[in-house]
Amino acid sequence: MFHRFPNLTGFDWDDGNRLKNVQKHGVSVGECEQLFFNEPLVILHDDVHTEVEARYAAFGRTDEDRALTIIFTFRGSLLRVISARDMSRKERNFYHEHDEESSPEV
Repeated sequence: MFHRFPNLTGFDWDDGNRLKNVQKHGVSVGECEQLFFNEPLVILHDDVHTEVEARYAAFGRTDEDRALTIIFTFRGSLLRVISARDMSRKERNFYHEHDEESSPEV
């Protein structure tokens, strides 16, 4: 399903996180999912917020070219979005500096 994550089979959506992303940041489930299928996609391990489970930050674009930052984790063979929002100016700069590089497989 995901070329970068060959063992994943889909998404796992928590109702609370899904509603928060829509209500607080105006980011739909569809936009979140699009990000993982579009290139360039830059992914970093989130060392600061990794406690019980590994967390990652993804920087990418939707089909409508909306620049998003998504924090996510893995639940078995599913990718679980924790939060999604528009990229900050600092994140956009980082993304443009790194979008030519391929992010390592996670």
